[in-house]
Amino acid sequence: MRHALRRASVLIALTPMLLLAQDDAPSGQITGNVQMLFQTYQEDTLIGAQVPPSKTGFNAFGNLIYTRGDFSAGMRYESYLDPILGYPGRFRGSGIGYRYAHYSKEKFEVTIGNFYEQFGSGLVLRAYEERQLGIDNALDGFRLILRPAQGVTVKGLVGKQRFDFDSRLINSDGILRAFDGEINLNDAFERWAAVGTRVTLGASFVSRFQPGSTISKDTLVLELPQNVGSWGYRAQVQKGGFQFMGEYVRKINDPNADNGYTYGEGEGILLNAGWSTKGLGINLGFKGVDNMQFRSDRNLQLFDLPVNYIPAITKQHTYNLAATLYPYATVVQGEVGWSAEVFYTIPRKSKLGGKYGTKISFQYATASSLDTTNLSGVDGLVNGYQRNSWRAGEDLYIRDINFDISRKFSKGFKAKYAFFHFDFNTLATPVTTDYKGIVNANVHVVETQVRIKKGHSLRTELQALFTGTDMKEVDGVMTEVKQDKGDWATVLAEYSVSPHWFFSVLDQYNFGNPDPDQRVHYVYGTVGRIEGAHRLSIGYGKRREGIFCIGGVCRAVPASNGFEITFTSSF
Repeated sequence: MRHALRRASVLIALTPMLLLAQDDAPSGQITGNVQMLFQTYQEDTLIGAQVPPSKTGFNAFGNLIYTRGDFSAGMRYESYLDPILGYPGRFRGSGIGYRYAHYSKEKFEVTIGNFYEQFGSGLVLRAYEERQLGIDNALDGFRLILRPAQGVTVKGLVGKQRFDFDSRLINSDGILRAFDGEINLNDAFERWAAVGTRVTLGASFVSRFQPGSTISKDTLVLELPQNVGSWGYRAQVQKGGFQFMGEYVRKINDPNADNGYTYGEGEGILLNAGWSTKGLGINLGFKGVDNMQFRSDRNLQLFDLPVNYIPAITKQHTYNLAATLYPYATVVQGEVGWSAEVFYTIPRKSKLGGKYGTKISFQYATASSLDTTNLSGVDGLVNGYQRNSWRAGEDLYIRDINFDISRKFSKGFKAKYAFFHFDFNTLATPVTTDYKGIVNANVHVVETQVRIKKGHSLRTELQALFTGTDMKEVDGVMTEVKQDKGDWATVLAEYSVSPHWFFSVLDQYNFGNPDPDQRVHYVYGTVGRIEGAHRLSIGYGKRREGIFCIGGVCRAVPASNGFEITFTSSF
């Protein structure tokens, strides 16, 4: 009865939109896409691969979208039977996990049901999906977007975040209420229209309501606030080849599981400046965040119910060894970091540039703990610490220095060399249990792509990672010992027969492991076929246990051995 009433209420809510959409609207159109992932498991004690009770995993979803004129509606059907290992284990069953209706006119848009949204860079609000990490914090409620004047956009929304899935969508208990305003001065005011400098200003406010409770600390009984607010201001400036973006955010006292239920306020700054001209680009960045993690449930951690998004200061790497062995995750409790990037193209037909030109890039990025002083007594129990400045603190979290050079030598051959140096704190981002401290690692990559004949190409990657050494006492003698699991190598070969077939083999080999029994080859092969919008791939082999990261957000992935079948299609 309850589900029938829910369906009826949705239909009643949709009726005004459906009626509006009928007026002078063209015939409706249906589009969508499907993705399925099926994986088998077999035990492998050498790499620690285990077999779940179901012996297989299956993740799938299908989107169906109906559009007619200014009206659109859609739904996503999801299946986790049982979920792939490494995905949130509580996702189970099959059902509708996302549904919405949307109506748009020139001056306004309204959405009911589920939607994704981001204010500015996301420091106060980012509702998004990253399916590979199992993250989906879509909002469920109402959103109104108004454009009262040219260059002016105002957004308002109320909703709850997606939290779980058990044959149906399950939302959080906390209620979010948010507003955002943005104005482009050049479009909004006539006197700015002819100005060469383009300026956009914005401001946001996000509030979470969650029924309050109390927490005990020693002899203190502290009341947790029911309403927590966060707000921010941002500006973008562009003139010629120069661009600047700055955002400042704050959050009132928000005792939660991330900060140990302390009452200090949160604060964050994000600055990016860039300049580019033909063949040359320079980007500089600064990030400082202090106690800015915000969730719609104060008692959760890790990947659950993030309201905002704190981006990583480091580059998102794509090469196997650089991306999977020491991937950096943002320390949400607080960090300060800097970055600098330079891109340069040596002109073609020059002595150094060659016939087609040569591309060079360099990046330096670092993140450290905050400069803080721990408080004592009652003040320490309530507020925890005091930040002294935005200077770096005592603990280095990551230092990432990377360089690459790529060149096209002929119509059928191009090559690239990349170098990465990491000083990586495994206590800040616990990617390994074998080493606690700073790992020093150097990665070398040589990538080539050869066009063998029309429609046939071969791409290869040769990678090697070398860790630093520490002095340790072994059998009473001080000896140099490799850090963490020692040295690694990866070989990748991808053969493509355009436009339909592709084949690949990857071997990740821990040849420098201090334990000879752990010098394992992780070999994985894939074959696939593409037919227009349809793609099928079948893979088999071993995958090592590790951390998978995207944009500074990471998830632990267990070791596995078995088949993997993936199918994607759109229509």
